[in-house]
Amino acid sequence: MNALAHRRRSGGGALLRIVLWLVVLVVIAWLATLALGRGGGDAAAILPMPTDAQAKQGEYLARLGDCAACHTAPGGKPFAGGLPIASPIGTIFSTNITPDPKTGIGNYTYGQFERAVRRGIKPSGQSMYPAMPFPSFSRVSDQDIQALYVYFMRGVAPVQQENLRNRIHWPLSMRWPLTYWRWLFAPKVEPMQVAMSQHPVLARGEYLVEGLGHCGACHTPRAFTLQERSLGNSPLFLSGGESDNWVAPSLRGEPASGLGSVSDAELVTVLKSGRSERSAIFGSMYDVVEHSTQFMSDDDLTAVATFLKSLTPSRQETPITYDQATRDALFAGKLSAPGAQLYIDNCATCHRTDGHGYGYVFPALAGNPILNSDDPRSVIRLVLHGFTMPSGRNAPSQFSMPAFRDRLTDHEVAEILTFVRSSWGNRGGAVNAELVAHMRELPPGGEPMMTGYDPRANRPAGAPAAQQ
Repeated sequence: MNALAHRRRSGGGALLRIVLWLVVLVVIAWLATLALGRGGGDAAAILPMPTDAQAKQGEYLARLGDCAACHTAPGGKPFAGGLPIASPIGTIFSTNITPDPKTGIGNYTYGQFERAVRRGIKPSGQSMYPAMPFPSFSRVSDQDIQALYVYFMRGVAPVQQENLRNRIHWPLSMRWPLTYWRWLFAPKVEPMQVAMSQHPVLARGEYLVEGLGHCGACHTPRAFTLQERSLGNSPLFLSGGESDNWVAPSLRGEPASGLGSVSDAELVTVLKSGRSERSAIFGSMYDVVEHSTQFMSDDDLTAVATFLKSLTPSRQETPITYDQATRDALFAGKLSAPGAQLYIDNCATCHRTDGHGYGYVFPALAGNPILNSDDPRSVIRLVLHGFTMPSGRNAPSQFSMPAFRDRLTDHEVAEILTFVRSSWGNRGGAVNAELVAHMRELPPGGEPMMTGYDPRANRPAGAPAAQQ
């Protein structure tokens, strides 16, 4: 009996020692961030003699950086923050970046602004969550950062609006561990340099895409530690990612699921107006067109398209060849194929029996890269919840995809999408009704990202395979 009690006391003592050692290690790790986590840059730096020309240039650069899309809540005042941003760790609310001295950035020195934008460090020394794309902004030139600072201090109306508290549970809500994230994954601040041999249009496009455009924030896959798996110069860069359960397709040269079949001119048109003869913008790209790309100069749009079209495919694919068999069968009233009758009843009026749709109004389904992706979540959301294309100065009209969530069952949605993803030459593959059911339970927007999704399994992570 005494021996048993002794062993219990010994076991309890060992556990206590382990806990104490863990506490000591955590304290040491925390102290290390205080001592070594300054992050570079001079927080006290002041910008001498700002000019009106800088403010004007900064306004254009803020458009390029799409700052309003994240820092303006629906119905809110420009740049006053409050937009909920879904992430795997919880909801992050964008902050007030107007020059209000109490609730905004009105008291920021230039050095504090630079450290926040390019290094992800708040004036308090705390690290920012990488929802702020500071890894991409680390490539932005000193001149452009200075112009942005002048614009936000002199060209933006101050708004007194308190920042909202992030909805992130402890311990992920602690800021100091983010210092280690910065050390491990955030690049050094190294503004991009143009190589002597590089064409100036290509160089400008690379600068815009990798820097202020921060296209990789959505279109590059992320590791489980949430960093982009590549920030450039790698086949993983822009090879496809996700944003709020919208699939962000590859922007590289894959002929079926990427930009391989999209011309430079069509890409410019889509970025400028949100639509083209074959396609239309949807999902998270709505905000990009609405707040950013429609305001870009033709030269910058051409540069972006030139750079994107220079990227080699990240995976080997066979180009999509149009197959008229589906068109002929539908036109002849042969509707025996699964999903054919549902397509005629619900889709053909806008997208036509030949799958070509109507230019600049209803996008083509035949050869559509989104339909030829391994991951069908975007098209499931479109069918369930519908969508309205953006309007702007280059295309003021708006056309909508209606929501079918109240009209079609999960099985019917899966059947229609399986039909269109395998018709007219498309090779997207079957859609699982279980995944449709899962997507139906999510709200139309702002939901936490689905992690662990395996597009080849075509169902939510952990879900059993459907019975055939």
